[in-house]
Amino acid sequence: MTDQDRDGTYGTEKQPARSRRRFPGISSRAYEHPADRSALVALRKLSGFDTVFKALSGLLPERSLRLLFLSDSVRVSDAQFPHLHTMLLDACYILDLEKVPPMYVTQNPVPNAMCVGLDEPIIVVTTGLVELLDEEEMRAVVGHEVGHALSGHSVYRTVLLFLTSLAVKVAWIPLGNVAIMAIVTALREWFRKSELSADRAGLLVGQDLSASMRGLMKMAGGNHLHEMNTDAFLAQAEEYEAGGDLRDSVLKILNVLPRTHPFTTVRAAELKRWSESRDHQRLMDGHYPRRDEDKDTKVGESFRQSASGYAEEVRTSKDPLMKLVTDLADGAGDLGGRLRDRFTGGTRPNGNPEAGAEGPSDGGGRS
Repeated sequence: MTDQDRDGTYGTEKQPARSRRRFPGISSRAYEHPADRSALVALRKLSGFDTVFKALSGLLPERSLRLLFLSDSVRVSDAQFPHLHTMLLDACYILDLEKVPPMYVTQNPVPNAMCVGLDEPIIVVTTGLVELLDEEEMRAVVGHEVGHALSGHSVYRTVLLFLTSLAVKVAWIPLGNVAIMAIVTALREWFRKSELSADRAGLLVGQDLSASMRGLMKMAGGNHLHEMNTDAFLAQAEEYEAGGDLRDSVLKILNVLPRTHPFTTVRAAELKRWSESRDHQRLMDGHYPRRDEDKDTKVGESFRQSASGYAEEVRTSKDPLMKLVTDLADGAGDLGGRLRDRFTGGTRPNGNPEAGAEGPSDGGGRS
């Protein structure tokens, strides 16, 4: 990034649409979800991990991927999609990412964006996304992808996806499918948490919560904002999390397992909660971890933060299964009765969950 770029002119003397706070030297730890951050710190601290990267890089089709985008997509620059080029430079300026990743627009009606690559991240956005979002919404998406680049997600995702693909080829080994599903499930859980981290980076770049919300709403319902309402959209997330009984909780888990991204309403609610948190406020006030401190980060501390984050998620969740876990952790008794009530959505006689239930005259336990 040139000195002229750092002055905000981005080589074209076009100023950003409005002033935004910049975060010099910010570490990705500042916005990463605790589960995402602990996994990344652990990987970075693994002895010999760089050697493994170098060995794998020769096997991955990264060069082919770069040539494919270069030959069959449009590279963003001053001359092509200049408004996206300005957004990209602006995002890198705000998050203090020295090397601006190459960015491509590829023909695909499905709205999507990704950040891939080992040696150098590549950002790719589809024409469907460019046509769907307005300037501020797109700015949040570009910030989202730059956040992936700053966190090193493109590197880890590329390597882990390769390892998953490799593992599938040996699935014929006895119990191979069980092992593969365990790996895939763990990877997807990390992917979903990394998306929450990148959503936060997008908010730091755009610094416009309403634009981030609008973008997520459009991803869910298309370009019909006049037919949608932010409060009602967030209420869907509330209903999704709190509604139903234990059967619905199990179905939620089964529905999310095959996905690499969290559900859109859940992402919106999560981002809004983070925007209202003390951590976000401190970050906006200039109090955040710096990149030059990353080398001193301890794995144990990050794992403790991750465990604390999950514990808080369980404690505050309104999901019936999570509430049951909380009750059991607090020492609540009568597990059988509580399971029955959570699965049926009912209460015990007189509406009192602690009252003794009357069984049939034959002493059976059916309700």
